[in-house]
Amino acid sequence: MFDPAVPEEARHDRLASNVGGFESTRLEPLMPAMTVDDETRRLEVLQSYHLIDTAPEPAFDDIVNMASLMCGTPIALVSLITEDRQWFKARVGLDQMETPRDQAFCAHAIRNPSAIMEVRDASKDPRFMHNPLVVGEPGIRFYAGAPLLTPSGAALGTVCVIDRVPRQLTPSMAQGLQALARQVGELLALRRANSDLETLNQSVMEMQVELEHYQVKLEGENAELAQSSPVDPVTGLNNQRAFERALGEELLRVEGTQSRLALLLAEIDHLGVFARDFGAVAKDDALRRVAKVVKAQARGYDTLACLDSRRFAMLLPGTDDSEMAAMAARLRRAVSFLPPLGRGLRVSIGAAVARPIDAPLDVMQRATSAVEQAMEQGGNQVVVASA
Repeated sequence: MFDPAVPEEARHDRLASNVGGFESTRLEPLMPAMTVDDETRRLEVLQSYHLIDTAPEPAFDDIVNMASLMCGTPIALVSLITEDRQWFKARVGLDQMETPRDQAFCAHAIRNPSAIMEVRDASKDPRFMHNPLVVGEPGIRFYAGAPLLTPSGAALGTVCVIDRVPRQLTPSMAQGLQALARQVGELLALRRANSDLETLNQSVMEMQVELEHYQVKLEGENAELAQSSPVDPVTGLNNQRAFERALGEELLRVEGTQSRLALLLAEIDHLGVFARDFGAVAKDDALRRVAKVVKAQARGYDTLACLDSRRFAMLLPGTDDSEMAAMAARLRRAVSFLPPLGRGLRVSIGAAVARPIDAPLDVMQRATSAVEQAMEQGGNQVVVASA
């Protein structure tokens, strides 16, 4: 840093007056002062790269080794300037990981991002002659630093080379040092892009988890809604819950009046194969078509339902065995006459007559066994359960 005890004009004069004492020292113009806003933005950009105090990386180590060999210096650094320190992302020839910012040559170099800052003999340069890094270890005499620039133009630090004896860069060395600084800039940009990609992937994963949680919650709410609703969502008929309630009420009436009650269960043959071949939309369409036939065949006082969006049920009050068989035959035949939907639709029907002593589960079990028997026997037929 500049000696705060010496006015700025006097520093410039002292730099010029010392030229005669060391002929090869380059006269440097005073660096433009960085505004508070410029430094604030620079520090924000540096922080966004998440580089400070990270582990060594071979790509950066290669840069400093190349800089040291190219310029013939024992020390080379990739230096980053924070608010209060100079931290080395990569280093060769130096044990320290960092220095205070007010001792950092690189803190001067970043003030002029467009050029290499070269100090040929720091012991004769009024800016650095009293610097602890000059009067003590590592005994810096020569310094050259090329600023590390981001795509936005922020100077985060330098690629610099250091020697313990006075010297100067050749033009080819200067060009090479600037090329290495550009290479580090590319590495930083790639590292930033990878970091942004990881952040984006993490955000996507978090969103996916949220969506899955929401889906589970929505499915649960839909299940609760389906349980509370009396309507099957595909066919618009009564659902399982409404049907079980109606069956219980009808059986109570049968017990009280000694009347008759028939139950038909109908299922589309090979519905699972149909869904596999033509898709879930075609399956739902098939269920809706059969539901229309069921409605058309039913009487005004019959109870109709679709159980679990799969199996149709018809409660037929006051129906004897022959009427039940006739109703089942008409239903089977009407479905077979439907226009093909990918392939023709057929149903298997199981029929059972409720007895006054039956519980709802009894008559359902007998009708279920009958429809399953009809399907096992090839389908497209009616099986009447024995009393």
